[in-house]
Amino acid sequence: MEQARLIWAAGLGLAYAGVCVAAWRQWRRSRQAATVAAPLLVAYAGQSGQAEAVAQQTVATLQAAGVQVQCLSLAQLDITALQQASRLLLVASTAGEGEPPDMARRFAANLAQPAALAGLQYAVLALGDRRYAQFCAFGRALDSWLADSGAQPLYPRIDVDALDEAALAAWQHQLAELAGLQDTALAAQPLLPVPGPFGQWQLVERHCLNEGSCGAATYHLALRPADGGALPSWQSGDLVEVQVPAEPGRPREYSIASIPADGSLQLLVRVRVGEQGQVGLASQHLTQTLALGELLSVRIRPHRRFRLADNATRPLILIGNGTGLAGLRSHLRARQQLAAAQPGWLLFGERQSTHDFYYRHELQALQQQGVLQHMDTAFSRDQPQRRYVQHVLAEQAERLQQWVADGAAIYVCGSLAGMASGVDTVLRQVLGDAVLDELAAEGRYCRDVY
Repeated sequence: MEQARLIWAAGLGLAYAGVCVAAWRQWRRSRQAATVAAPLLVAYAGQSGQAEAVAQQTVATLQAAGVQVQCLSLAQLDITALQQASRLLLVASTAGEGEPPDMARRFAANLAQPAALAGLQYAVLALGDRRYAQFCAFGRALDSWLADSGAQPLYPRIDVDALDEAALAAWQHQLAELAGLQDTALAAQPLLPVPGPFGQWQLVERHCLNEGSCGAATYHLALRPADGGALPSWQSGDLVEVQVPAEPGRPREYSIASIPADGSLQLLVRVRVGEQGQVGLASQHLTQTLALGELLSVRIRPHRRFRLADNATRPLILIGNGTGLAGLRSHLRARQQLAAAQPGWLLFGERQSTHDFYYRHELQALQQQGVLQHMDTAFSRDQPQRRYVQHVLAEQAERLQQWVADGAAIYVCGSLAGMASGVDTVLRQVLGDAVLDELAAEGRYCRDVY
């Protein structure tokens, strides 16, 4: 009898243990399922690709430490996704004077009122430039909105001035804490791709394109590697950083006006004249001081948000003014290389048609070849009443609607004040805010504005 009781007790114990094990396994599966359903979320919003690069490196760092991470652009994010997330790391740039990047315009509409995000923990890395009055304004707006929505900060917001290394190092320290790593483990993992070194390029061609213009002189420049070697690779829409002796450590960016198949790196540079009549140091060096055959320190920088990418086989609407024609010209040169490219439509604005119609004969030849199906111009000083490229676009509202309906992508290059803001206003009037924000989210509304 005693032996039977012992056997029964042992069996009961084993059964109880089995129930406990089953319960633990069920709990573990539920925890794993919860982890799969709600990984740490990394989101980004940027104009030139830097925010995306920081976000991607953030993801790589966390994944290497075994953290499950999901990465989305703000164009792909909505309130429902935030409500399902438990932790959010947000990398956000500011465009122009306090504006959201184009890809984030649709999401930015959410900032008008708080959401219910009490279950969310977050941290914000705000990228900006202190030369602008609204420094890091969009990142700060996101931080305030998340707090007002009940989300809890994991860490205080970090504002980054011109990719300041100390600020980025502070973000890395936060990542180390989240991933349970030592800071030293992250020291060899920069948050941005290490840029290549400046190379020596030779000025091989320069001539003024607008002799007699009422505006500042604008020059076409051509550069080749000083060692006589092959041109490096770049894509239409990319930028070049130029280091001038008068401003060491502060390279100036210019849109590249050519593709490698042209045999040289070409620029379109206007002499910059300040309000007091002073000439800009970089433009003066490039257009006047630097002699033919002399050397220049140059570095090419990818501009992924302005490349053709998935739009290479779409109809293209190219809109720009002044030296903004450089970035559009590179796209036209790229499309010229395609055997069966989709049609293009160029809208270009400047001061005087007799002096400021840069690359006139080249553009007319592209129209004859069918690379450009339409070319509309606006020369503001050719009539008593000022006429700008946004006015021409408004007059072509029906064509604009049809091209967009046919799948066209829109590229805008040139001055932010006046042209780009005016064009954006017309696009919203003709297409509607929702459509334009959707185009930006899809990468079909791309801007290189300054």
